[in-house]
Amino acid sequence: MKHFIRGEKVKLSDYTPNSQLEVSVQITSGFEIDITCFGLDANKQLTDDRYMIFYNQLESPLAEIRLTSSSNGSGSFSIDLSKLPSSIQYLVFTATIDGNGTMDMIESGSITIQSGGQHLLMYELRGADFKNEKAIIIAEVYYKSLWRVAAIGQGFDGGLSALLTSFGGQVGEEQSPAPSSQSTPPPPPPIDKKVLLEKRLEKEAPKLLDLSKKAKISLEKVGLQHHNAKVALCLDISGSMSQLYSSGKIQDFAERILALGTRFDDDGSIDIFLFGQRAHDAGELSISNFDGFVNRLIRQYPLEGSTYYAKAMELIRQHYFGSAQARKQPLSQNIPIYVMFVTDGDTFDKAETTRHIQDSSYEPLFWQFMAIGESKKDAKKGFFKSLLQSDFTFLEQLDNLTGRYIDNADFFSVKDPAAISDDELYDLLMQEYPDWVKTARTKGLI
Repeated sequence: MKHFIRGEKVKLSDYTPNSQLEVSVQITSGFEIDITCFGLDANKQLTDDRYMIFYNQLESPLAEIRLTSSSNGSGSFSIDLSKLPSSIQYLVFTATIDGNGTMDMIESGSITIQSGGQHLLMYELRGADFKNEKAIIIAEVYYKSLWRVAAIGQGFDGGLSALLTSFGGQVGEEQSPAPSSQSTPPPPPPIDKKVLLEKRLEKEAPKLLDLSKKAKISLEKVGLQHHNAKVALCLDISGSMSQLYSSGKIQDFAERILALGTRFDDDGSIDIFLFGQRAHDAGELSISNFDGFVNRLIRQYPLEGSTYYAKAMELIRQHYFGSAQARKQPLSQNIPIYVMFVTDGDTFDKAETTRHIQDSSYEPLFWQFMAIGESKKDAKKGFFKSLLQSDFTFLEQLDNLTGRYIDNADFFSVKDPAAISDDELYDLLMQEYPDWVKTARTKGLI
């Protein structure tokens, strides 16, 4: 059985092919705690109250989610993922305190996921993980091209009311009755999840918070301060990248992209893909695991010979859209994908790469290429640089590639990623993306 740490996310299919799960939550404390499973849509909103499963509503409409046992501080759920409607993308397991007490006072807690009687995953928490919160999101089972599991461990000061508001639900009158002599007070304002994430950064990762604020300034310049997108970082692991990895420059760069991700998304993570001779889906870089992440990554995925862009592009398209097929019709999705693609060399599969750029132009996906080396599109522009014989002619050509639905790629190069300031980097990352967003909306991609 795998034991999670907070912030860790895994593919459920790596542990079982079964769609039927048993999820058990146990919180030990000296006060009253209720366990709830929220079935939410892709935007993490409770659009159907029948998918709030707790002691007062024991199952969802088709019994896809059932509360099979419940007592103080514990709850067991039977779940059939194959029966869930497509509108349900997240199953969020929470604990809330009814009455006195705060989550820092709990003795211990855990969530366990089983299938077919086999223990698959466990996440353990403790009071020291929290402060004066009255509610916590323990873990999520969620769908992103396939079913995944995330250990969250995030607290809410306002208890069930804060949770419901965060999920777009309404607090029942029995939970917040108004005095009979007065009018009913207005509902609490919605909780900004990005504000909550910023508070978490302040507490857990102040280094990332500073970067995140710099990214925010660049986004405000182009009017994207309220834009939502999923960020992916695709890294070259060919042998020529060795010094960049060992020097810590790729670790620093990854942290800068993670900080951008905290502005575009509210889950505090970005997806990581790798390419060399082969392509790899390397999981997620998050505010919980970023320290020393790249060193661990390279131990797991040693540097490879050769460079094949298209293998990574195919993997990325499959990850987000379930297919890397040829397209001639637009594919619409609420949340676009911003891919930061980093390489220090030319590719061996130019024809396949070109095809993926053309086909993905019909998808809500933007490719931001950055080469490490010299080119005519160097970030540090100058007259002599414009006369260079480029090492990245192919990437330069992608800006003017024909046969695309919309322009879905941008490119620049840096001789040394550490030599460009944070402010300059975030401005560079927003050179063409804002125009892509406008066109993608007009063309029905987002």
